[in-house]
Amino acid sequence: MDTLKIATFNINGIRARLPNLLEWLAREQPDVVCLQELKAQDADFPIDDIRGAGYGAIWHGQKSWNGVAILARDGEPLEIRRGLPGDPDDSHSRYLEAAVHGVIVASLYLPNGNPQPGPKFDYKLAWFERLIEHAAALLASGHPVVLAGDYNVVPTDADIYNPRSWRKDALLQPESRECYQRLLAQGWTDALRARYPDEPVFTFWDYFRQHWQKDSGLRIDHLLLSPDLAPRLQDAGVDRWVRGEEHASDHAPAWVGLKGN
Repeated sequence: MDTLKIATFNINGIRARLPNLLEWLAREQPDVVCLQELKAQDADFPIDDIRGAGYGAIWHGQKSWNGVAILARDGEPLEIRRGLPGDPDDSHSRYLEAAVHGVIVASLYLPNGNPQPGPKFDYKLAWFERLIEHAAALLASGHPVVLAGDYNVVPTDADIYNPRSWRKDALLQPESRECYQRLLAQGWTDALRARYPDEPVFTFWDYFRQHWQKDSGLRIDHLLLSPDLAPRLQDAGVDRWVRGEEHASDHAPAWVGLKGN
């Protein structure tokens, strides 16, 4: 294929948002999709509808919350790993990794971490450390890799409409941001920021205080490219129209277009 389009989308409940997902797949036709926050057990994943839309899929569900999936257009993802290494007692469904169309793709849903300080924030940082360690191993493998998902981190104040009222939120804490910067320092390219170095780019608008209508957004969904993929970056963006649909997720899909081999 001339261009490989890889997208990430926190669906915020795949059963509730299935019509939204299918409409987006039909209209935008991404080649690879990383989904987060399925909020469904494995048996409740709508695989027949996904296949009917022209996609193969693997998924790692969990009742009522979390859950990640990887979809491949006109193909089947080859599963490599489900769950991050480093904590055998971690029962959260937050990480899934597969080979798809010649690229290793990870769909990740980093813990929110609120309220902070507290055990939820401690878990967020511990999970982040495990991600950083595993990401280093992926880079060392020499394979082309995309780490795509909801990182629950606003990297800088330029990635939020107004940081003032969010200063105490786990998404903006210095520890969260420092972890994200350490991840980038391994050699990953933040594709959205590389494509739009000076423009506000949002991927999330919560349901409160008319934040969508006022474009009071945050950038917390990221696609990180390994060094060998970065030169293939042709385009990146956010399908904002999805957020404006009826019964929409509070996230919009973010994507990258990579030049084919």
